[in-house]
Amino acid sequence: MSKRHSDEEIIIELLHQIRREVNVLSTKAIYHMIKTTLRDHGITIGRDELHEIRRHNGFLHKRRRRYCQTTDSNHRFRKYPNRIKDLLVERIEHVWVSDITYIRVNDGFHFLSLVTDAYSRKIVGYCLCNTLEARGPLSALRMAISNLSKAPEGLIHHSDRGIQYCCDEFVEELQLYCIESSMTENGDPRENAIAERLNGILKKHFGLKKTFSSPDDANVAVLRAVRGYNDIRPHQSISMLTPAKAHEHDGVLLRKWKKKMYRTSED
Repeated sequence: MSKRHSDEEIIIELLHQIRREVNVLSTKAIYHMIKTTLRDHGITIGRDELHEIRRHNGFLHKRRRRYCQTTDSNHRFRKYPNRIKDLLVERIEHVWVSDITYIRVNDGFHFLSLVTDAYSRKIVGYCLCNTLEARGPLSALRMAISNLSKAPEGLIHHSDRGIQYCCDEFVEELQLYCIESSMTENGDPRENAIAERLNGILKKHFGLKKTFSSPDDANVAVLRAVRGYNDIRPHQSISMLTPAKAHEHDGVLLRKWKKKMYRTSED
């Protein structure tokens, strides 16, 4: 038996010993754990080579990230047409966009409902809920309504075609305040681009991508993220203002990016 083959057998046995104790570890951590033993056996190996041995012998743990579908458009309720396609939004409280995104809590999911003003990009309503039922979006909508600067006039609420937004209770709440319903038509995320982009910003830049240890921790993080997004982060799509400042603005808000950057730049 060659020394190389003998060395690899020792390494594989060490990997088995570690696997019996801990199922998932990085190659870096394992290398740190066994490097003294390897040195005692006269085995010289780097982390990259150790990683290849792990891979060839089935010791790499294939990480499976669970994802959660938040939109169920296969239901009996009425679906409304897209009323904001090609619409020029020139003031606050002209168009609200809503969406639901998932937040990881322990081994499961909670669901963050958001209502955003399309003109200012300000989050005007939100609710973190442990269910995908309509009460999360409804609570977010009611918060947005409570934050209106005046009685709604020509206000359009735009969302996907999920059952939460089409159900009787949600539609009746909109009708109570004379808010018009608008929905995506083709399942294309670009039809609700502001909401989709907001989800990514909150997760990437404001820490909502992590897994939280409890609902209370998640709620605190959501509150902090909403405040940071609204009050701290300037946006290229709203004249480099924060959403809170843009919400106080009148007139056209100019994009501060070049046209060629539009497809790759985030707000």
